[in-house]
Amino acid sequence: MWFYIRWTLWLALLAVIAGFLHYTLPRNDVVRIVQTDIRRIDPGDNALFWANADTGDATGVANRDVHFISAKRPNDKEMEYRNEDTGWGWPPYFKFNTSSLHTKASDLQSTRDNPQWVAIKKYGWRSQMLSIFPNAISVKPVEGPDVRIIPWISISILFGLGCIWLAIWSRWRKFWDKRKDPVLD
Repeated sequence: MWFYIRWTLWLALLAVIAGFLHYTLPRNDVVRIVQTDIRRIDPGDNALFWANADTGDATGVANRDVHFISAKRPNDKEMEYRNEDTGWGWPPYFKFNTSSLHTKASDLQSTRDNPQWVAIKKYGWRSQMLSIFPNAISVKPVEGPDVRIIPWISISILFGLGCIWLAIWSRWRKFWDKRKDPVLD
């Protein structure tokens, strides 16, 4: 019984860590931008998934204007991104260029007949039920919808975290092997 409880707790912890990393690590989407706009939002219950209300604003008002980028994927499905500064908060992208990114995304709009494909680097999730949007970090034009973008930043961060975990685990095993009672063996 304790075996199952212990492994359930370890798997739950692993799922939380994996979810946290999946949300915060940058990923790329290849899309066609169809519209950019600015909406007045009040995060409310899902404020956890939005940047701090006072990022770039001295007033600290909860409702604020947020830039949005509407796009279509190569399979013609819709995707929306929010475009707001992260400032000095979490995740540490130190993004202060919302207006510049909005201008660049507006310039890269295209139609179905004459598509301009772009790679949007983003973090976060899209959930229509919870009304949350991934945050766009950067936009750059690409050759076509089938371009392959290797996420070197995410790979480097995961490799570094793996090395840290391996170092801690090996030191813990050495510590435990020196201190455990031979009777427990």
